[in-house]
Amino acid sequence: MAARTKTAKDRPSYRCTECGWTTAKWLGRCPECQAWGTVEEFGGAPAVRTTAAGRVSTAALPIGQVDSRQAIARSTGVGELDRVLGGGLVPGAVVLLAGEPGVGKSTLLLDVAAKAASEDHRTLYVTAEESASQVRLRADRIRAIDDHLYLAAETDLSAVLGHLDAVKPSLLVLDSVQTVASPEIEGAPGGMAQVREVAGALIRASKERGMSTLLVGHVTKEGAIAGPRLLEHLVDVVLSFEGDRHARLRLVRGVKNRYGATDEVGCFELHDEGITGLADPSGLFLTRRDEPVPGTCLTVTLEGKRPLVAEVQALTVDSQIPSPRRTTSGLETSRVSMMLAVLEQRGRISSLGKRDIYSATVGGVKLSEPAADLAVALALASAASDTPLPKNLVAIGEVGLAGEVRRVTGVQRRLAEAHRLGFTHALVPTDPGKVPAGMKVTEVANMGDALRVLPRRSRVQAPQEESARR
Repeated sequence: MAARTKTAKDRPSYRCTECGWTTAKWLGRCPECQAWGTVEEFGGAPAVRTTAAGRVSTAALPIGQVDSRQAIARSTGVGELDRVLGGGLVPGAVVLLAGEPGVGKSTLLLDVAAKAASEDHRTLYVTAEESASQVRLRADRIRAIDDHLYLAAETDLSAVLGHLDAVKPSLLVLDSVQTVASPEIEGAPGGMAQVREVAGALIRASKERGMSTLLVGHVTKEGAIAGPRLLEHLVDVVLSFEGDRHARLRLVRGVKNRYGATDEVGCFELHDEGITGLADPSGLFLTRRDEPVPGTCLTVTLEGKRPLVAEVQALTVDSQIPSPRRTTSGLETSRVSMMLAVLEQRGRISSLGKRDIYSATVGGVKLSEPAADLAVALALASAASDTPLPKNLVAIGEVGLAGEVRRVTGVQRRLAEAHRLGFTHALVPTDPGKVPAGMKVTEVANMGDALRVLPRRSRVQAPQEESARR
């Protein structure tokens, strides 16, 4: 008797208990949510279905006849946020703002909600992490009170949708998407399935109503946005809110933007009265002195399209342990180690290997682009020789392992910003282009040329020569 062929009902099917992803075979790790051991058998394999053609909601038009006025952005009332968004919030757009706990996400969005509220544009602020009274206290502190700003404390998705029907807002702020749950979906709030359902429902409501939506998202310990990767694909704009909790500076970066560029950065200052935008934040990254100090050098970094003058500081002391310390703050440890190696091998500064070295930035700014290499190297050399660099000097350039100083992007914009702030001398790679009038620009091809700004006989060599004579 011939063996019976297995049908679709006989074949088992498997489903992820975390995100609901289904497959016809068992896997140890879910490809969707990357969870281990969550794929379990739950029934027959899903039947193959086909979708028949249906009625269209809107007829297709030539692209030249499509009305683009519906995508015109409306200002949020916060200039620095408008800069990152590309002019403001587009009706129907969904924005995801993610950042570490305590960085100031709720403070910023509450300020945006109050400034965007008007008689013609109501704003609904839904808090799922705090009580309404707690948010009211924060609103009083930062002066975010408006008659057209509505506040609700809800953790149920259906209740949030009910508030949308009652208030009919032009802007919805939800804090946060990981703490709201749908009663129709299994799992705890913040799970893969819940986050997907909540985000999907709010995105549909935003598109149908022409309502802008700001969602607050949590981050993992690695700094990535928590939840399924699909969440970032569904929303229109993804913003990253960065900043050291012990510093005043906060940066909003555009990671994804369907309505504008992603190379803009908004700068904010967090203080007791709330959070304010900084149109000229370079003052936070500088230390004003009457006389130059050894171990300090200034550079101009590009945050998006915005040039910012930042200060690099270095300190070297005699080590008391066999393995000297290498401590950095605001700088990449690997780049600092490379500059130490280049100074020792190409710059002939041999005293760095046996000393404790500390390097940092001022104001909590993080310098990760290679254009700060030259400033880091000069700060280290100045600290090693205990000799200050010339006053009003900025250094711009990438340093290679062969000791060459390479060109970087935006040199003219960097020099223009340094000249605007009163700096008169700059070290740059060769062929910098047009330079500001009245600014002395010195082109350097390698570290040997750059180190000539220091005195020829450094103070660190004096003890070595004296011990040699002994």
